[in-house]
Amino acid sequence: MAEAQTAVQQPAPSPQPIETAGPPAAQAGGILTIDLSAIEANWRALGRRATPAECAAVIKADGYGCGLEPVARMLWHAGCRTFFVADLAEAARARSAAPEAAIYVLSGLMPNTAPAFADLRARPVICSLVELAEWDAFCSAQAWHGGAALHVDTGMNRLGISANEAAALAPRIRSENHGITLLMSHLACAELPEHPLNDRQIKLFREVRLLYRGIPSSLANSSGIFLGSAAHCDMVRPGVALYGVNPTPGKSNPMRPVIELQARILQVRSVPRGETVGYDAMWTAKRATRIAVVAVGYADGFMRSAGSSDETPGAVAIVAGNRCPVAGRISMDLMAIDITDIPDNAARRGDLVTLIGHEISVDDVANVAGTIGYEVLTSLGKRYHRIYRG
Repeated sequence: MAEAQTAVQQPAPSPQPIETAGPPAAQAGGILTIDLSAIEANWRALGRRATPAECAAVIKADGYGCGLEPVARMLWHAGCRTFFVADLAEAARARSAAPEAAIYVLSGLMPNTAPAFADLRARPVICSLVELAEWDAFCSAQAWHGGAALHVDTGMNRLGISANEAAALAPRIRSENHGITLLMSHLACAELPEHPLNDRQIKLFREVRLLYRGIPSSLANSSGIFLGSAAHCDMVRPGVALYGVNPTPGKSNPMRPVIELQARILQVRSVPRGETVGYDAMWTAKRATRIAVVAVGYADGFMRSAGSSDETPGAVAIVAGNRCPVAGRISMDLMAIDITDIPDNAARRGDLVTLIGHEISVDDVANVAGTIGYEVLTSLGKRYHRIYRG
């Protein structure tokens, strides 16, 4: 059985919340705290690294689980003027939070949605010639000049027109109302800086950019910013790094942590030696054990795969200042934590334990769950009491 480790240094008191959401704290199984000032600091740090390129912000998937509206409001006031979202529903939320921002919709133009883009003053990221034809027809019929991005596929093979199609379209920029406000592509392997596809994509996008002189261009995502100036172009589009996930895997994380996730203890119970804990009886008490059962599970976004078994350790939690291992499967609404090695009465019903924060990063949880920080963040559930701090 894994043992509790040495006590973790407690953080300084947090500033007063500027906003709360979700059920009342006393009724919630968990408390999710989002540090908006850390998101702002991360945005500024990424912008300095990419200077003189504009630093935009990707706020899709509910601001990577952190809350689209509070994140957009904070970044707008910090000076961010361009946002990227996934779809029109997110564009509407972003528009309410940042009325004057440029908002690009990454999923492009779905059939018959052009009027909705105009209503929101949102810009589609055009990903095919069919989309472009429909958008052009709408703009011509309605005399709409709201602009759009043109997405060129340079090697991701997901969305976007081909480089050859982009070359054939390039003469249109000589017309006064060509409507292209951004030329963009997306890196497939930016988190692997030595991968040869990075250099191929950067070079191919440079060739396309030469055909679109005068049109702002964007290639780099969070990790792409760290590939150097050749990837920066006129605008960078950080996403996950804004929210504290490491954009340079294998190296020290240059970003400030953003979230803290705490779970409430429902019960402390004793488990005799030889008894099992949780579904499938995967974890066996090797000694007389004390278990804290907490009110967070995979329905709250804490991955089932972060549980433990007799053969495989899982996630850890900070309980009364000590690192304690998860015991057994994580279930839909609950998980068990082995608190045998902390003092008696150090953890009681109603106390909070820390699942992310206080030296447990989003990336740590992702690693033990066999996934990535993106999935951990975007899986954060709606049952938490949320606290936004500035």
